[in-house]
Amino acid sequence: MQDLIQNEKTFLVDVRTPAEVAEQSVPGAENIPLNTIPDQLDRFKAAQGPVVVFCRSGARSENAKNWLKQNGVEDVHNAGGIADVLIHKM
Repeated sequence: MQDLIQNEKTFLVDVRTPAEVAEQSVPGAENIPLNTIPDQLDRFKAAQGPVVVFCRSGARSENAKNWLKQNGVEDVHNAGGIADVLIHKM
């Protein structure tokens, strides 16, 4: 997972709410809240590299990963919670 998170081509997506992101964020991650992912499907499909999603604990990002895979985004991974991602970003 560390290689994916540190890869410059990875589309790193925080699926938490904007309020949660305001409290703590990950440098280089884009905030696309879980409930808005269907409206942003084209952005995920246009990613030039792997897609890595994360949230607070990993549950919402698992839902996001599964939905994206069901809708044609093949190279998508759940990084778990924000603490896991921050460790790999160091």
